[in-house]
Amino acid sequence: MNQLYPKPNPIREHELLATRRQLFGGSALGVGTAALAGLLNNDLLAEESGVLGATHHPAKAKRVIYLFMSGGPSHLDLWDYKPKLVDMFNQQLPDHVRGGQRVTGMTANQRNGLPLCPSRYKFTRQQNNQDGVWVSELLPHTAKVAHELCVVHSTYTEAINHDPAITYIQTGSQIPGRPSLGAWLSYGLGSLNENLPHYVVMHARTNHPEQSLFNRLWGPGFLSSEHQGILMRSEGDPVLYLSNPKSVTSGDRRKQLDALAALNGEQHKRFGDPEVLARIQQHEMAYRMQTSVPELMDLSDEPKSTFELYGEDARTPGTFAACCLNARRLAERGVRNIQIFHRGWDAHGGLPREHGSQCRDIDQACAGLIRDLRARGMLDDTLVIWGGEFGRTAYCQGNLTRQNYGRDHHPRCFSTWMAGGGVQPGITYGRTDDYGYNIANPDGTPMDPLPDKADWRPGTMHIHDLNATILHLLGIDHRKLTYRYQGRDFRLTDIHGHVIKDIIA
Repeated sequence: MNQLYPKPNPIREHELLATRRQLFGGSALGVGTAALAGLLNNDLLAEESGVLGATHHPAKAKRVIYLFMSGGPSHLDLWDYKPKLVDMFNQQLPDHVRGGQRVTGMTANQRNGLPLCPSRYKFTRQQNNQDGVWVSELLPHTAKVAHELCVVHSTYTEAINHDPAITYIQTGSQIPGRPSLGAWLSYGLGSLNENLPHYVVMHARTNHPEQSLFNRLWGPGFLSSEHQGILMRSEGDPVLYLSNPKSVTSGDRRKQLDALAALNGEQHKRFGDPEVLARIQQHEMAYRMQTSVPELMDLSDEPKSTFELYGEDARTPGTFAACCLNARRLAERGVRNIQIFHRGWDAHGGLPREHGSQCRDIDQACAGLIRDLRARGMLDDTLVIWGGEFGRTAYCQGNLTRQNYGRDHHPRCFSTWMAGGGVQPGITYGRTDDYGYNIANPDGTPMDPLPDKADWRPGTMHIHDLNATILHLLGIDHRKLTYRYQGRDFRLTDIHGHVIKDIIA
């Protein structure tokens, strides 16, 4: 058997299907009995809802909170301190550093070439170990929790434009149509709370909403639709169509769902389409969410100290701070995967103004989330991830001054951080050259040739490696969580991926 693509267990698949047939099709009392069983024995259903049944190895994390900075935050202005660039202000990027890399059409033919651009911001080293973690003055609150962070400077990708790059890091493929990370986790591990979705997505408000976000980024791809992320909104119903229409009572809705489930159950017995079962499960989930979601979104029970921790913005629905607070509340209630998208990091011009605004949005809330999870004893088994789809260039896009500049897309190296969930705290992993342009060897010498996703080397983290490591921390061997589709076994990491054990506690 090919160890990269182990075949699914057909007996286990049959057992799962037969169990659901009995619940939804064969019961004399219909799906109402199944719903009651779910309310009485959520632990049993939660255990069976994941295809793995049990993790491949002991998990260090139970859940993930992914803070995704859409647009590509500048590692050079936030995390990757490069003092040498100060002395090289406005000099051209050396050819040997670029190494023939293609650049985007936005800077390929600009009149001033590729002038090097140091950050205008001061950095301080948070001395938690021998190396310490450098943090920009744009993130003063996050700097105070740097002892909890593992900052990776050597994340890299092949995609140089936004849509393929975001699709790639979220689904493992630049081509749309694959399941997202959260969908894979839902498929593999199931739910910890049958009254809330396995996977919740929130979009935070921003002053710079340049890029669109598409639901395929949290979609199920070719997996059953029950594994898609549920978008939690800040205005109106938190989830679309969650409320009953006027004059329709909860009892009326229960009767309608029972009748509909009976019809769907008959259809499934005739055709065996698993999407029919998914439809029944989604209807039942929506019914339970009519009670659980309003309670979740009601912040009246949160003390004043909570808003002092996350910032007063947390009182305003839709802000990044409010999303972070809701992420903690979701995590407390057993939601396994929570993702917050914050747009506006695509700073081609006016980076100081835009990144300054963006950092004010996220800084206190990121730190508050880390502290809140730690205080509640949840950080050790909650993996928090921060990062975007790529970084920004060491050279300037457009006109360059010491106070104002822009940066183009840069996939060769960028910074992400992780906290909790079995990751070593207060460390850095990987390093870049003096220009912040290429990944360097652990001793600082140039890495030659540059890393390729098929050729892992110590100190590097391709996005497949990032996803493999996330799955590993949740107890999953990324090579074994597969789904057969169109004649082959697919997985999140395609045929690549290396678990970065150096960052695991």
